[in-house]
Amino acid sequence: MDHKNSHSASYAAAGVDITAGYKAVELMKKHVARTRNEGCLDDVGGFGGCFGLDLTGIEEPVLVSGTDGCGTKVKLAILMDKHDTIGIDAVAMCVNDIICCGAKPLFFLDYIACGKNYPEKIAQIVAGVAEGCVQSGAALIGGETAEHPGLMPLEDYDLAGFAVGVVDKKKILDNTKMAEGDVVIALASTGIHSNGFSLCRRVFNIDNNPPHLYTPREALNGRSIAEALLEPTRIYVKSILALLNKVDVKGISHITGGGFYENIPRSIPDGLCAKIDKASVKVLPVFDLIASWGNIPERDMFNTYNMGVGMSVVVPAAQVETALEILKANGEDAYVIGQIIKGEEKVILE
Repeated sequence: MDHKNSHSASYAAAGVDITAGYKAVELMKKHVARTRNEGCLDDVGGFGGCFGLDLTGIEEPVLVSGTDGCGTKVKLAILMDKHDTIGIDAVAMCVNDIICCGAKPLFFLDYIACGKNYPEKIAQIVAGVAEGCVQSGAALIGGETAEHPGLMPLEDYDLAGFAVGVVDKKKILDNTKMAEGDVVIALASTGIHSNGFSLCRRVFNIDNNPPHLYTPREALNGRSIAEALLEPTRIYVKSILALLNKVDVKGISHITGGGFYENIPRSIPDGLCAKIDKASVKVLPVFDLIASWGNIPERDMFNTYNMGVGMSVVVPAAQVETALEILKANGEDAYVIGQIIKGEEKVILE
């Protein structure tokens, strides 16, 4: 699209440079191109993203959608001036949700609000979004970048996204077949992921950008606190899709804000309870650091963070070894953390 004749000195004087938006789109096109798949029908820059839906092998298609952002993790990306991974988080928070009911992600759209449009920075953000889409198999078919002078500082931005997936109605995971004796498997996280950053900001005094954020630490394998916190959210889509093809999965939980106590119960039916062995959970060092620096009780930690478990999957006891083999073959650190018992609490950590 030719934008040579499009400019507004008056709008620029008010704080919005529309030509910067055009430049940002040009810079991000190479990243968007990485995500194209057989469903893509349009190039970036139109009024709507078009996607051709292939329903081969699906008898009764159900579209599943999810939307989310990265929370105040964005604040750390801004402080570190590192913008090429936060987009992975935006995609992960959406696609990891919709895979929990068995839906394969089809496409993704992003929304970036910024105080000022710096095209190179926006392109870095979109590069991360594109990487998340590649990891999940979703196409990035559109998005929006909005300049908001006066609403937020010039250097600030926020990022959110929206994903759509599809699943055959008969294959939707609804936990109705879950039973006593089923086993809970953990899929390891890469760190904080994208939840609980308001508490992290208080514990580490992040808003004041203290030097201790950038000091390499032995407890974090030589990384700094800032590097450990900014580690992108792991995307589990392809591993879960592989698992669903071979194993009778009874339920899946994406461990996000609210930790174990809020998220695991979402996949457990009434009358049953996930009994989690806390000693089996491979707690990552960054969580130990948060707990010690902030004097945070263990109960609060498990009720705020993923503690090293980004996703939990419930499978029949007879299929545990098969499930672990498939997950590990797809790059997951997967291991057993509990079992399903009768009870009304839905989750118990002992």
